[in-house]
Amino acid sequence: MTDMPVVEISPIKVGIDKKRKNGDLMNIGVARETFPGEKRVALVPAVMPNLKKAGFEIVIEEGAGLASGISDTAYRERGAQIVKSRQIAIGSSEIILYVRGLGANRNAGMADFDLYRKGQVIVGMLDPSNSQTELKKLAEMGVTAFALELLPRTTRAQSMDVLSSMATAAGYKAVLMAAQTLPKMFPLLMTAAGTVPAARVFILGAGVAGLQAIATARRLGAIVQAYDIRPAVKEQVESLGAKFVELPLESGRSETSGGYARAMDAEFYSRQQELMAQVVAGSDVVICTAAVPGKRAPLLITGDMVGKMKLGAVIVDLAAEQGGNCELTKPGENVVHGGVSIMGPVNLASDLSFDSSQMYSRNLANFLLYLIGEDGKLRLNSDDEIIRATNATSPARLSNSGTTPSAPSSGQ
Repeated sequence: MTDMPVVEISPIKVGIDKKRKNGDLMNIGVARETFPGEKRVALVPAVMPNLKKAGFEIVIEEGAGLASGISDTAYRERGAQIVKSRQIAIGSSEIILYVRGLGANRNAGMADFDLYRKGQVIVGMLDPSNSQTELKKLAEMGVTAFALELLPRTTRAQSMDVLSSMATAAGYKAVLMAAQTLPKMFPLLMTAAGTVPAARVFILGAGVAGLQAIATARRLGAIVQAYDIRPAVKEQVESLGAKFVELPLESGRSETSGGYARAMDAEFYSRQQELMAQVVAGSDVVICTAAVPGKRAPLLITGDMVGKMKLGAVIVDLAAEQGGNCELTKPGENVVHGGVSIMGPVNLASDLSFDSSQMYSRNLANFLLYLIGEDGKLRLNSDDEIIRATNATSPARLSNSGTTPSAPSSGQ
């Protein structure tokens, strides 16, 4: 197949810019993703020179990047070793990279346990909240696991934030799905046959996915409104040309110290639904992105609210994997209720596998290079905030497993 263009990325600043001081090379292994329908790959050729400069060698399972438009030849040209099997890619490596592993790949992710050995490190999206049994087993085996969902939302961690990168892709794709399904055009058009009014789009949740959805809908010419439980995001919404919907609700402490939305009580959500019903009823498209880390997504749109929407209206629920913001959402399915299409896409970033893989790989490379100490070794037991927060197999993390925070793979 024809290779897609390789995205060139500027050099990453690292604490050590030569081969490891102790002379030891460390293999990074990347195998094919086994989650059903997953098209992304954890590492792309564009970031490999920086990793090799820091003393890593790269081992790629044959065909690992094909679904992302990346050939084995492209990897070889950047210095990777292509191997025939998953067993070799994992077994010959000290660090194994995933897009979705452990709990984020519930059905197939456990199959790699037989390939792990003491001293290995695995890095990726692992859904730590739902992987406590597996994480404890890894710790007992002497394997260290870094769950990138646990990255703190700080300035230092921005370049490693896989949730934000994947949410960017999901927010963009959600608008395209809605535009394709809606039996109307998005922009205002002045034609010889008369004026075609602009579609009205309502975005629920103004996190990364929501803000990208706002920007995309605005580019397509829609009239956009947005709501978020966090009043602080109003300025961001308005800077993108959307109207911020203000509801007379006392949100109190609606945001965690990590920048995520905080879960509210049932009375709050009931009142929120009541006040929001009119805005939902007047919208042609509603895109739901509201998520609370480690918890079921808040219910924002009831079946009764759907029944009052226009015929042909569309709901795209990006919180489907967490139960959905709409009462009628079915994860992985498109349903029609009273003439309203309700779409519950899952793993949406995978549909944009080339660019999603580029962003994810850049985040992953930044994280790996951050792990390198001045002695050229990995800082697995560091007191550094980022390393401590993401080490899902540390004794402190496992002893506090009942309250382990996480976030959805889409990173809303």
